[in-house]
Amino acid sequence: MKILAMLGMTALAVFGETTNSPAPAGKPTADISPAAILAAMKTVADWQLNHPSPSLEHNKENAWTYGAFYAGVMALAEIADTPKYHDAMVAMGQKFNWQPAPRTYHADDLCVCQTYLELFLKDRDPAMLQPTKERFDFILTHPSTNDLHFRIHGSTDRWSWCDSLFMAPPAWARLYQATRVGSYLAIMDKEWWATSDFLYDPKEHLFFRDSTYFDRQEANGKKVFWSRGNGWVFAGLARVMAALPADFRHRNLYERQFKEMAARIATLQQPDGLWHPSLLDPASYPLKETSGSGFFTFGLAWGINHGLLERGKFEPVVRKSWPALVACVTPEGRLEYVQPVGSDPKKFAPDSTEVYGSGAFLLAGREMFRLATTSDRVPHSN
Repeated sequence: MKILAMLGMTALAVFGETTNSPAPAGKPTADISPAAILAAMKTVADWQLNHPSPSLEHNKENAWTYGAFYAGVMALAEIADTPKYHDAMVAMGQKFNWQPAPRTYHADDLCVCQTYLELFLKDRDPAMLQPTKERFDFILTHPSTNDLHFRIHGSTDRWSWCDSLFMAPPAWARLYQATRVGSYLAIMDKEWWATSDFLYDPKEHLFFRDSTYFDRQEANGKKVFWSRGNGWVFAGLARVMAALPADFRHRNLYERQFKEMAARIATLQQPDGLWHPSLLDPASYPLKETSGSGFFTFGLAWGINHGLLERGKFEPVVRKSWPALVACVTPEGRLEYVQPVGSDPKKFAPDSTEVYGSGAFLLAGREMFRLATTSDRVPHSN
């Protein structure tokens, strides 16, 4: 894709479709109406589909960075008035022969399977399912016995870092949806709670990025809780619960953790409407950050829309964060203020962008669209 981009070809062309869309008329509006939300989503998706990831040389188009973006494109495809987003994802899957990325166990390399499985659930083409099923069946019958302490080598066969809870568990849950094989949910559930027991701070209701952060402190003496890392988990929770059966035996545990995190996350929103790279030391990182903020907005809006979060308490939070996210989109559709690839709070340039940030924006937009179209409905609160 990098070479094609240098030749002036678009990412959509790589995925099987060339876009000749006219240049956007102006910066997306922050108006919280279905039409404005959809327009902002299209602007961001179209720009990102035409511009490769800055880290493409390290993360190919089927790696985790793109897997998060594709999840957002699929969310847009649900509400778009055109098949081009669905078709672009089908072309992407065909390009990779529906194969997961190469590392057998690594959660990052399973992220793209979420999109393959969502396409299968819509189109029922067996080719979309089989390679994912083969990989996951191997993991199921050859589970890793590594511990969860994070090391450079040998520690990523299990979900030993919090980001992994976005990458792999939603794929396992969707594989259950596609096959109705209960063992896929069983292994997902077992591994989720193993990771949670290890990385979740029950007092702060936040996740450490990995075991190397247990004893670290920010400049203000607080624990290090990375915004995007917790965004990965919070969005992963929503995407897992979206695929869980209503009567799943541990569903109440996911709901409880989701509500705990939601309540904590809402208190950490900054006056600018977003969340900064460090959740407990925003003053040391005064720059707003859109990838973690996008995932938080998605999760909170999803919780409202599905009756898990009280509308009156949480809707003001997302009504503040969504316009702040839109304000970070340039007229052509480039989402800025995205912290680059990393594992902890960092300072970065305001014009920084990445594909996973666009994915978070699109996921958030889908739920904001739903919220805007159901503003007269007050869902129950558990």
